[in-house]
Amino acid sequence: MVKKRMVIILTIIQLAIFSLIGRLVQLQLVSTESFHGINLIEASVTQRTEQLIIDDGRGMFVDRYGQPLTYEYIPTLVLFPFLKKMDWPIDQMAAIVSVPKEMIKRQLEEAKGPIILHNGQRPIQLQSWQMERINELHIPGVIAVHKQYELKEKYAQHVIGLLGENEKLLKERYGDRKLSAKKVGVSGLQSSFDEFLIPDGETKLLYHVDARGEPLFGMDVKYTEQANPFYPITVQTTIDRTMQQYVEQIIAQHGMEKGAVVLLDVETNDVVALASAPAIDERNPYKNEAAQNKALLPQVPGSVFKVVVAAAALENGLVHGQTFNCDRKINGEPEEKKKGMRSFEESFAISCNNTFAELGKQLIAMNKNMFDIYAQKLGLLPRVGWEGDVYHFESFRPLREEKEGKIWTDERDKHVPLAVAQTAIGQKDVRVSPLAVANMMATIARGGEAKQVRIAQKMMYKNGTTFFTFDEKRLTTDSLRQETIDKLQELLQLVVMHPEGTGRAFQSLPYTVAGKSGTAETGKEKLVNKWFAGYFPADRPKYALVVVQLETASAASVTNAIFADIVRATYELEQKGMNEG
Repeated sequence: MVKKRMVIILTIIQLAIFSLIGRLVQLQLVSTESFHGINLIEASVTQRTEQLIIDDGRGMFVDRYGQPLTYEYIPTLVLFPFLKKMDWPIDQMAAIVSVPKEMIKRQLEEAKGPIILHNGQRPIQLQSWQMERINELHIPGVIAVHKQYELKEKYAQHVIGLLGENEKLLKERYGDRKLSAKKVGVSGLQSSFDEFLIPDGETKLLYHVDARGEPLFGMDVKYTEQANPFYPITVQTTIDRTMQQYVEQIIAQHGMEKGAVVLLDVETNDVVALASAPAIDERNPYKNEAAQNKALLPQVPGSVFKVVVAAAALENGLVHGQTFNCDRKINGEPEEKKKGMRSFEESFAISCNNTFAELGKQLIAMNKNMFDIYAQKLGLLPRVGWEGDVYHFESFRPLREEKEGKIWTDERDKHVPLAVAQTAIGQKDVRVSPLAVANMMATIARGGEAKQVRIAQKMMYKNGTTFFTFDEKRLTTDSLRQETIDKLQELLQLVVMHPEGTGRAFQSLPYTVAGKSGTAETGKEKLVNKWFAGYFPADRPKYALVVVQLETASAASVTNAIFADIVRATYELEQKGMNEG
């Protein structure tokens, strides 16, 4: 009986030993890279490794002059915690970086991992000669590197867009591809360029430790980076960082709660500055639709649309010196403010609704698609942002959040005189984006050539060579006659120069301005969209500018004040540049 029990016990012990051996074989030889979804080799290395990420590997955005828009690289001093248990030339290091030795000691004593030597909230920024001297010393655990930091001040947040941790989106875009990225572009250029910016790996400093956390001697601090020497990619935008900063400050100073500003370079049709209000609060970016880029979304334009009707009327011979009754509303009722009989030119300058309602009805009687035809010739429809093939991406759109404008929702309205009249003055169902309106102004200022709007100039490899160039592109080859463009330029200048013109407040600016105002009913009680769209200098156009304040009480509008301040800021920057040159 005892013998039998002994056999059973020995058998159980043998089975247990064999089970343990089998488990060890599975862990050490069979499932080392896929044990319950865990790579045991990587996990063991991680457990024995201290590291400091100095670059997350994601591509960056810069402005037209190469100034960073997302993050910068600061030359810093990295110290590893095992230094506090070693005898190393701390006095020499303190002398090189010009800080008290006690500061270095204190920060090392508090360190639980690799640290950046700092003075308060920001790292101590090294000079190039300091970096060279530090690295020439070859002290284990001491290294000078350029570390990636987010910019203290955010620029063009609505343009650049947001990053977020979104596993579903990451999976949809990249499938089972192994990536080091935890964040993905969820809006703006971060989203549209995500495939080019997504990191293949991080750049980091690391060293290995034993079970007690002591360094494994003979193994110095290692520097690892992405295997591909050409990445990450840098996207050079068309934004002028300084001008963008001015625009954002001006919007904030005037307290515009909802609206947009677009500033274009007339010659190239590049975005110089683009801002949307309200600003994005990173703690709650989607509160009050703040993350929406209002400059790319169709809005009710009001009288700004009269530019389209004027162009069509001029090209189709409807303007021949006649006068129009500006004492009447578009429905025939009397206006509260009498303006008398006015010429076509004066009607444009003072923004007489009845004139353009009458011309609009005549135009639609001639051709039901007349408004659409001329809106496209002027670069107002359908979308105006750059679009083209970029490697294997067909119809790549940097401004992918831009929505198409529209003039009609119901085709039957083209047969209803009052609906046509309302449409002719930019009401009813007319919707166009501030970006598109700016493009229309740039088209007129340029002499009639409608171009696509660029927000990106090129993509560059890590070594600075060009990866892809976003060439200037025509939006349409169907242009207005030169005499029509010349007349439109005169009309837009008259808006400012006429004593009753709706833009007469801009007469005293350092640059002469040409443009068109717009006050659009929104359908919300007593709230309007307040526009001014134009270009400057009027005699030699360089910039097209649109400012729109959305859903505001007309009397409280800051549109004109913002427009004027941006013109002044542009003038001051150009004068400063000329003086420095």
